Amino acid sequence: MAVKRVTMQDIADACGLSRNTVSKVFNGRGSVPEETKRLIFAKAQELRYNQFPSEAGKKTDDTRHIALLTQHKLLSHNFGAFFITSFTDQISRAGYTMKILEVSPQEIAAKELPPQMDLESTAGILCIELFDRAYLDMVCSLKKPTVFVDGYARADRAPIGCDFVSMENMASETALVRRMIAGGARRLGFVGDLEHCNSFYERWLGFCTALSEAGLPLQRELCILREDSELYGDPDWILGQLDAFPFMPDGFACANDYLAIHLMTALKRKGLSIPKDVMVVGFDGSPESSVVEPSLATARIPSSDIGRLAAFLLEERIRLPDFPFHWTYVKTTPVWGGSVR
Repeated sequence: MAVKRVTMQDIADACGLSRNTVSKVFNGRGSVPEETKRLIFAKAQELRYNQFPSEAGKKTDDTRHIALLTQHKLLSHNFGAFFITSFTDQISRAGYTMKILEVSPQEIAAKELPPQMDLESTAGILCIELFDRAYLDMVCSLKKPTVFVDGYARADRAPIGCDFVSMENMASETALVRRMIAGGARRLGFVGDLEHCNSFYERWLGFCTALSEAGLPLQRELCILREDSELYGDPDWILGQLDAFPFMPDGFACANDYLAIHLMTALKRKGLSIPKDVMVVGFDGSPESSVVEPSLATARIPSSDIGRLAAFLLEERIRLPDFPFHWTYVKTTPVWGGSVR
């Protein structure tokens, strides 16, 4: 039996919006609130609508098609939601359509593209939330214009055959840790899998840099560096990790806000006051960082700007395939919440 094709009207009905509003978003015309855009893209991804941002029924050139490869649902977190909105808007203005293709763990292990991806009709590839080195090397070997957003840990230590764009990590992480040191912290720990992705690894380097500058020792016994998993979201598991420490640090640098907020919950359960007893910093500038008590010191990532830049880089790579590959970092900004003294 033929599968019914999802249309813009289906998305509009599911969102309780007009078809005209959905069409504006997918075609980059007119002004639509960011929250509405994210709702529409989330519903399009849920319904497996693979025509955006070109208008349904409109004849398009198959060679002007962008494949976005990801291992995770991009709209499930702050960075992905803002990134995909601005990337889609920018790439559609250049006349490209786009498909979001989730890569399964089995496909990553086998180094295979998703079966629904037509490589011949693909003009360019964007990889985001994909951190497996062998898989990304396979994508580069396809010789298609490709942009990575972030990447595997230590990605800069081996040449890659594509362009790379990321948020700046080391400078802001160093500044956050310096602030804890200036507030009196002398025994500091790091929370997060430093091998999870390049951004986490660079934040770890920023943490180590601040310690070295201050003449403080790196004490791994005060760090939680386990492989990234759902355990980091379990305050009881974090409590168990803290209970195994020889003594409690004066401050923690966390690889992102998600980890920092769950760590704060565990610290409060131990009866510790933040920031009086222990200081905590995160990274992301997520909406949750400003509403948690106390507010979280973090680094704000310009997610929308990175999305637009990634689209621009991919457009340029398609236009100039032989131009030297380049790495681009976008500035992040420390935000001094109440979780530091």
